[in-house]
This record gives sequence, C-alpha cells and structure tokens, in this order.
Amino acid sequence: MLYRRDVELLPRLITELAHHRTGIDIHPGAVIGRALAIDHGTGIVIGETAAIGDGVRLYQGVTLGALRVEKHHARTKRHPTIEDEVVIYANATILGGTTVIGRGSIVGGNVWLTHSVPAGSVVLHSAAVEYRAEESDADADI
Repeated sequence: MLYRRDVELLPRLITELAHHRTGIDIHPGAVIGRALAIDHGTGIVIGETAAIGDGVRLYQGVTLGALRVEKHHARTKRHPTIEDEVVIYANATILGGTTVIGRGSIVGGNVWLTHSVPAGSVVLHSAAVEYRAEESDADADI
C-alpha cells in the first residue's frame, strides 16, 4: 500500500528484512491475491510488476521475473501474471510482462516459460534422453 502511494524506502526496507529472514524476495510493487501459499520458500523471487491471483501455490526456487532489465522499461509491465488457483512447482522460471499463466494451470518443476498458457494447462519440463542405436551396438561388443 505504501509503495503504491510513492513511499518507496520503507517498503523496500521491509522487503529486505523479510528476504534476509526467509530467503523469499517479493518486491513491494507486486500485486498478490488472497491465500497465496508458499511451501519451502527459499529462493522465491517475485518481481515488481508481477500479478498473482487468489489461491496460488508456489514452491521453492520459483522466479516470476522480467525478460529484460533496461532503464526505459522501468515503468512498464515486465513481470508475469499468474491467474487464480495456479500451482508452480520447484525451480520454475516464468518471465515477461505479457506472459499469463491461465487459471487452474500447473507448471512443473524446472520449467522455463516466456509465453502465456491457457487456463487448465499442465506444463512439464522434459528431460528427454535420446536413444542412439550406434552407441548401443558398440556396447554389445563389450
């Protein structure tokens, strides 16, 4: 509330104290809805223009950040919007001011997102292993 009334120093000091004690970095300009749940919050970063809806759950290491940090973008929407009832698992990174995570979506651990996803989406990190036949044939001779 103070930050929105152009009282910047006190909210930043409170943010730094909270970050020091919890490991969670929430910019005082971020807009956060009701019933935000943070589980194992160490390493969570929520940027200045992020908007988080009601009933959102965040796990450790989540970043809601900007795609770029340039002085002329200072007063623009640079951080994502997370709609209601979204779950974001450990170490997911969601970047960009036009990025919207639709209501009821699930963002899996270690996901890197720079684009919007519609309501009800499930976004998972793929640690695909490529099978290469020539390596397997060579291993058979051993």
